[in-house]
Amino acid sequence: PAPPAVEAVPVIAPPPMPVAEWGREDVEELLTYVERVGEEGLDPPDYQPERLRAALAGADDVELGRAATDVFLRLSSDLSLGHARGDARLGWHIKDDEINGNQQYALMAKATEDNTVRDTLTSLLPTHPQYAELKTVLAATPESDAATVNKIRANLDRWRWMPRDLGQKYVIVNVPAYSVALVENGQVVSRHRAVVGKPKTATPQLSATISGVIFNPWWNLPQSIVKEVGPGAKGYVTKRGEDGTVYMRQRPGPNNALGRMKIVMPNDYAIYLHDTPAKNLFAKKQRAFSHGCIRTQDALGFAETLLAPTGEWDKARIDETVASGETVQADTAAPIPVYITYFTAAAAKDSGGIIAYDDLYGRDDPVALALSDGGDMAFASTSE
Repeated sequence: PAPPAVEAVPVIAPPPMPVAEWGREDVEELLTYVERVGEEGLDPPDYQPERLRAALAGADDVELGRAATDVFLRLSSDLSLGHARGDARLGWHIKDDEINGNQQYALMAKATEDNTVRDTLTSLLPTHPQYAELKTVLAATPESDAATVNKIRANLDRWRWMPRDLGQKYVIVNVPAYSVALVENGQVVSRHRAVVGKPKTATPQLSATISGVIFNPWWNLPQSIVKEVGPGAKGYVTKRGEDGTVYMRQRPGPNNALGRMKIVMPNDYAIYLHDTPAKNLFAKKQRAFSHGCIRTQDALGFAETLLAPTGEWDKARIDETVASGETVQADTAAPIPVYITYFTAAAAKDSGGIIAYDDLYGRDDPVALALSDGGDMAFASTSE
């Protein structure tokens, strides 16, 4: 017998996205913002100013609302999260602030109700002083200096990839600058030279939380390095798993690759800040020599600064602990956010220009290309 007929399940299309109620003065304010968005290092054509002008010149209020809504959604997303996405963010794994469609619509509804479109959009921008300072430098840089303009624009966008609130106290690593800094209440209280990953073993950009310091740490070798060192090497403990995999640990001591201390900052990439026995490398200008981790100059002094709020770990106790050779973990008084970033330009207050750093991993060009896409990227229209 023939199988029973299967009743087709009707496909119900999702309802169209609502169109906000836009007054003409609000749309004009939005258009003005778009026309000046180059001050943020963004491209005005990416936000369809011609469509807004045409809608304002016409009498179709529905199209006016659609056009303004589409532009506001795209613009608010780029201002808060950055324009370059996906493959343009090579090696970038720092979790940004989330802004979803519902939040954007709530912002838009409030902005159009209170006639605060400009202020609402501005409130989404990064608050870090470097962002404002780079904007000032961008405004003073002639368009003919395309290399500098593109470098500034790329780094402005990177600041938009960062969380707006980094914390009252945090550690920030800038890989191209080979630097580690502890920042508290907006002031750098401790700065250290760093050795970062070689281009073949590039340091990823990530955020984590520092919870402590391990003195006289063991080093658990990644499998890629186990092959370099070789089983049975002096100073290492070797074990073989049931599946035949070789695991190696290096004993604590002055020759340990992690030196005399390692920061406790769990993350998915096994990247840490730590000491090193190869302190001669800190004297070099170019310092990309590691397998990805951040070797930190004066690591014990850095540990002392991080642990100072506990009131229990002064220099004498740290020195005594290190001299004992025992592996000891000291917890920080409170969690400290750490951000491993990639900024190839910083604003120089004295000169009014920028401090440019070498693009170690070739990550500027993809961002610059994304920022210069010519405005032909499609919008998700509210009319569909």
